[in-house]
Amino acid sequence: MDITIAYQRALQQHSHKYIALYHALREAILNGSLQPGTRLPSTRELAASYGVSRGSVAEAYDLLLAEGYTESAVGRGTYVARQLTTLPILQEQSAERSEQTPKSDADSAAAGSDSSARTLSRWGERLLGLDRRQPMKPYPPADVPAEDRIDFQAQEILLGGSSLTDWRSAMTGAVRDLQQGSGHDEANEAGGDRMLREAICSHLGRTRGIAAQPEQVVLCSGSMEVIVLLCQLLVNEGDPVILEDPCFTGLYRAIAACGGQVCPAPLDRQGIIPQEWESRLLIVTPGRQFPTGAVLPLPRRQQLLQWADRRQAWIIEDDYDSEFRWEGRPIEPLKALDTAESVIYVGSFSKSMFSSLRLGYAIMPPGLAEALVAAKRLYDPLPSSRLEQRALARFIMRGDYMRHLRRMTRLYRGRHAIFREQMEQQLPGLFQWMSAGSGLHVYGVWQHDQHSYEAFRRLADACGVSWRDAADYRLTDGPPSGCFIFAHLAEEQIREGIRRLRMAWSRYKSTKFH
Repeated sequence: MDITIAYQRALQQHSHKYIALYHALREAILNGSLQPGTRLPSTRELAASYGVSRGSVAEAYDLLLAEGYTESAVGRGTYVARQLTTLPILQEQSAERSEQTPKSDADSAAAGSDSSARTLSRWGERLLGLDRRQPMKPYPPADVPAEDRIDFQAQEILLGGSSLTDWRSAMTGAVRDLQQGSGHDEANEAGGDRMLREAICSHLGRTRGIAAQPEQVVLCSGSMEVIVLLCQLLVNEGDPVILEDPCFTGLYRAIAACGGQVCPAPLDRQGIIPQEWESRLLIVTPGRQFPTGAVLPLPRRQQLLQWADRRQAWIIEDDYDSEFRWEGRPIEPLKALDTAESVIYVGSFSKSMFSSLRLGYAIMPPGLAEALVAAKRLYDPLPSSRLEQRALARFIMRGDYMRHLRRMTRLYRGRHAIFREQMEQQLPGLFQWMSAGSGLHVYGVWQHDQHSYEAFRRLADACGVSWRDAADYRLTDGPPSGCFIFAHLAEEQIREGIRRLRMAWSRYKSTKFH
């Protein structure tokens, strides 16, 4: 029995020798090299042949026996199972040969088509197609080292100062709670930690005017998981779904993966323009439209609610960063105005706390909460991130969350002011800025042509500064625009980034006129 090649290949993928030996033997059994009824070497013989310990061989044999690939009898040794059906070619062998033998394009296409037809549902096919994006055109290599670049795109947000101290204390308390038991069986609550759901209801009642019961709150791993589950519950294949244009690309992907028909809804400087849509689902960001930042006025909010009532439609309200506001009081969310129970309110703590805290939630109309909990239970039978959920509950209920929000609002207000001031001083008239009295980014519409915008982006990248092209968020064509995230940058970094942008624009103008 020679399994050397398979063993060496397995060693490259698995750090433990017994696991590699198990895979090599399993491959030999499945491809017929070891026929049913064949006696395997003793542990001593195999250990000597492959330079491993007898214990490693014994563990590999135990795995094969447990999974039914072999049979064993005391005093007789280990045999390949007699009732096992062998496979002519293993997937790994096929992949190895395909690397060695070139295929024609037609052969490759046929093979890929046959494989996906056998293995994927229509949902899987759509999802895979959405994931295969065209690679972006690379910019020329910049002379600026990666650590010196200034990136006005999403970066990790971390806790610091007294907020970090308070969070550590909340985590310590959460550990103690879970060790001592919480007084009721939370292991069966797929909707999430009861204490956190109560805390969210209390917080939203005080700050957003939303009256809800803990049973209406469903916790998930980030707001995007909430929205994907809702799309799976509410969207049938071919159903029209209304999305703002532009919008967060994850919304489009969630709907398209479910087979829904995305219907772009145009915006103006006040946000989405209500219409009599032929649809039963609208996803909207009225508190601060993403990415433009437009705040939907009260009359339009009322029009959306009246439309939903007439159509018996659902509205998913994505309130992704309403916590941070420095100009006036936020207008009431749709959910606070909703008397017909047609609005599903979605929020997240990833932006208000720190990026790696993957906790989102939905406030559900009573009749729909049970369905979302059932969907959540299908994916996660037990509450996920129980420690973080309980810690956040403590953080909110002790008042630490509100103190943290006040501190961060002061910080972000200062960074926003520096960004706007510097852009207006250094690069006046380059962008037309949308109203940004809140939030963690600023949206600007380019005031020149598409060619100059692309040239400016390339030159800025060469100077070591970048931002998010808003074309990434568009469902239809629109003017060149940029999305500048400032929350993660210190004031000096913002100033330096804008100085580099001015340098890039100067280079563009000198190139253009000479």
